[in-house]
Amino acid sequence: MATFDAKSEVLQVLLERGFVHQCTDFERLDAAFGGKAPVTAYVGYDCTAPSLHAGSLVSIMMLRWLQKLGHRPIVLMGGGTTRVGDPSGKDESRKMLGDDVIRSNMASLQRVFAKFVRFDQTPTGAVMVNNADWLDKLGYIDFLRDFGRHFSVNRMLTFDSVKLRLEREQPLSFIEFNYMVLQAYDFLELKRRLGCTLQMGGSDQWGNIVNGVELGRKCDDAELFGLTCPLLTTASGAKMGKTAEGAVWLNAEQKSPWEYWQYWRNTEDADVGRFLKLFTDLPMAEIRKLEALKGAEINEAKKVLATEVTALCHGREEAEKAKATAEKTFEKGGASEGLPTVAIPKSQLEKGVPVFELLVLAGLVSSKSEGRKLVQQGGARVNDEAVGDEKRPVGLVDLKDGAVKLSAGKKRHVLVKPE
Repeated sequence: MATFDAKSEVLQVLLERGFVHQCTDFERLDAAFGGKAPVTAYVGYDCTAPSLHAGSLVSIMMLRWLQKLGHRPIVLMGGGTTRVGDPSGKDESRKMLGDDVIRSNMASLQRVFAKFVRFDQTPTGAVMVNNADWLDKLGYIDFLRDFGRHFSVNRMLTFDSVKLRLEREQPLSFIEFNYMVLQAYDFLELKRRLGCTLQMGGSDQWGNIVNGVELGRKCDDAELFGLTCPLLTTASGAKMGKTAEGAVWLNAEQKSPWEYWQYWRNTEDADVGRFLKLFTDLPMAEIRKLEALKGAEINEAKKVLATEVTALCHGREEAEKAKATAEKTFEKGGASEGLPTVAIPKSQLEKGVPVFELLVLAGLVSSKSEGRKLVQQGGARVNDEAVGDEKRPVGLVDLKDGAVKLSAGKKRHVLVKPE
């Protein structure tokens, strides 16, 4: 993490909470944040999926803090650049998406940001723009003549996003090679259209961001800045926002508030303090008290983390509901209506479904062999009772309050209901 004796409140907060990895010019940016006019900053998000995942939360929270401290955030939707594909941090080319898919993904993504930043017409109100508005209108020859001449291929070959592919002898398409030029041009356009002077993003974007800073200087003699956040991994080395079951999505359609809460509740002990700083609005004094807890008490800090992070993404009501469900499920041994529900045809339950098969139908395991293995290892439970026989039928006789509580391990549960 970068260190700098900042005078502006924005950089003080971002540094103290662990958001800062690199900056193109700390002193000049610090002075800009300390000026009378709000600084306008942006982060870009390509529309490669219908939801962002928890790995994007660092940059989203940077935008949130920027606005909370009196500056203006821009959310740039990559309606144009998604058609190209960012090679940064990728071992292989991204799948090319059709325009209809990109538009659908963008509409889904846009709902997330209103939960974290305020969109209005005030001087610090967030703005959402789509880079297709200018990229789709570019004349290729004119673009190459006016802007391509400012980029050195020799230097572009030194960027990690390019070197990684070349060193591994993996193909890097010409269209992907152009991505960094388009991202640099986005920064120039946002400066011209909205007075944006700061681009933020993950550390894998450093080369692209520096290109934009330099393009602004060469074309318009503009003073622009770049600020990157670290690419997070958990204490065990796992990539942030990824689990064995897949990505931790921010949209409720892809990841329910309950499952989202559970992800954060299961944070490793060593990550609790760091994640409280990055992903919640809690004051630092309170965070220091929570991260100082030891032994079993650290679980209370994890509950606070899970509840606060879920409240930002899904609302306070859903967060408190998830917390109450967890306490009833884990601490009191009950089956709670707040658990995810899976409907199984009543006719199947009348006959009885072998527990290893029901685990598959409920989505707790991916295959029957995995279900058998889970039972054999003592990890499967029906209504909180361990199951020793993989063929043990689960049926209507097991219903309690209209449902069967099915568990895989101590932390993953669903309610099976007849339909």
